Amino acid sequence: MRGMAADQAGRTRRRLSTQERREQLLSVGARLFSESPYDDVWIEQVAEIAGVSRGLLYHYFPTKRDFFAAVVERESERMLRMTAAVPGVPVREQLTAGLDVYLEYVETHAHGYRAFHRADAAGNQAVRRVYRRALAAQERQIMAAVAADPEFGPLTGDRSELRLAVRGWLAFTTAVCLEWLRGSGAGREQVRDLCARALLGVLAP
Repeated sequence: MRGMAADQAGRTRRRLSTQERREQLLSVGARLFSESPYDDVWIEQVAEIAGVSRGLLYHYFPTKRDFFAAVVERESERMLRMTAAVPGVPVREQLTAGLDVYLEYVETHAHGYRAFHRADAAGNQAVRRVYRRALAAQERQIMAAVAADPEFGPLTGDRSELRLAVRGWLAFTTAVCLEWLRGSGAGREQVRDLCARALLGVLAP
């Protein structure tokens, strides 16, 4: 029995790899930044919750700005990977499946999603730039899929108008998802169908 306990304790104290430690810190940061404004989050909180020294945290992220930017960057990369368009498949066919994946991400990574969308309100310009680059990447991804679709491509000759429509749809979808996470009472399918109708509506002639 003592041997089993010692073995269990050894596993509990297993040293995290560099990547595992970084992911742990980013997860803690996502939760804190999702619950409080940027200025109200302290590096000491992150270190205490993660069970590491401030020195170790600063080893990974030299400043709080770098830390928050990394949180935002991680969530952006996740969203882009999960919602990447499938070449050659019509937008209508991809939309429902894509939104299902997106809403699964929103629900599963609610802290990260909220933290990501708090970035624009952060007082730090560097963090805002990371956030806006992430939104621009989402816009380009959607615009490319729409422009390649024979149904909608011919209707989107004006790139500035299409960009404005996609940007507005992303803002709408974000607002809907954040309200859904607050407990709006709507089910995932209702949210999915609402967002799908909204995009098809702005793309319609």
